[in-house]
Amino acid sequence: QVQLVESGGGLVQAGGSLRLSCTASGRIFSINDMGWYRQGPGKQRELVAAITSGSVTNYADSVKGRFTISRDNGKNTVYLQMNSLKPEDTAVYYCDAGVVTGIPVKLSAYWGQGTQVAVSS
Repeated sequence: QVQLVESGGGLVQAGGSLRLSCTASGRIFSINDMGWYRQGPGKQRELVAAITSGSVTNYADSVKGRFTISRDNGKNTVYLQMNSLKPEDTAVYYCDAGVVTGIPVKLSAYWGQGTQVAVSS
C-alpha cells in the first residue's frame, strides 16, 4: 500500500510563514501530479496548489505570489512554502498524489491525513 504523511502545520501570526511537507512511501513505481488542498471551517475542500512530475505548477488565485509548491522526486516529497499568511488561510491542509504502483501497473489517487494550519490576526 501507499501512505502519504504530512508535517509542518501549526499556529502562526498573520504575516508569518510555514512550510508543509508530504512524503509518500510504500510500493511506488512513480508519482504523477502532486497537490495541496485545504478545508477551512464550514467550507468545502479546495485546491491550493498542484505540481506535475515535470514541475509545472498551478495555484489558486487566493495564494498566488504568497505560496510556492515544489517537489523532490528522489524523496517522493512535495512541499508547500507559505509566506505572508492571512487568517483566511486557516484550514486543514491535505496533500494528494497520483501514484503508479507496481505489477500490475495501476494509477491511484492517495491522500494524506491532513495537517492543521492556524493563522492568528
